[in-house]
Amino acid sequence: MSPIRVMTVDDHPMLREGLAGAIEAQPDMCLVAEAQDGLEAIEAFRRHRPDVTLMDVRMRGLDGIAALQAIRAEFPCARVVMLSSFRGDAQLMQAMQAGAAGYLLKESLRKELLETIRLVHGGGRRIPPDLAIQLAERMADEPLTERETTVLRLVADGRSNKRIGGQLDIAEGTVKAHMKNILGKLAASDRTHAVTIALRRGIIEL
Repeated sequence: MSPIRVMTVDDHPMLREGLAGAIEAQPDMCLVAEAQDGLEAIEAFRRHRPDVTLMDVRMRGLDGIAALQAIRAEFPCARVVMLSSFRGDAQLMQAMQAGAAGYLLKESLRKELLETIRLVHGGGRRIPPDLAIQLAERMADEPLTERETTVLRLVADGRSNKRIGGQLDIAEGTVKAHMKNILGKLAASDRTHAVTIALRRGIIEL
């Protein structure tokens, strides 16, 4: 049988080097391409058509989720495993909605990487069990809108409702209404609690 053709995408050279070493040590795998950001990943996928792509969620420039969406739009059968350092369910949900075939935490790569590549290549899907439970628990939750996420990100930066309203060109009362919705959706007691929850879940980042 032909070896599994793998592409890696990450903006940290040392991680790419580690992935390459692990992949090339396997008799049933070969590394066909590497990329350091989302735009490079899209071009490299077009050139090499890998069987399995390992792609970081967060990268400079075009991030992994956007690159995944672009690749899947052009190549619907692409098998992509997203890699993340964060346990938040928000990123996992975005990845699954964009068509990821798997999702791995970087802390578990040593144990699960090779098995996941083989599983995904064979048509399977892989999500860490604890994150799958988180995702299932959140499926019924109403997500924050794009504007609510923007407001919460500005709150995390320490801005007042008045300053947020000025920056977004909306009334201070509208900002307060957004915050009320945010607190309800996140089951948060106050602004600080909402920011803490959003950071933990990966809805926003500092």
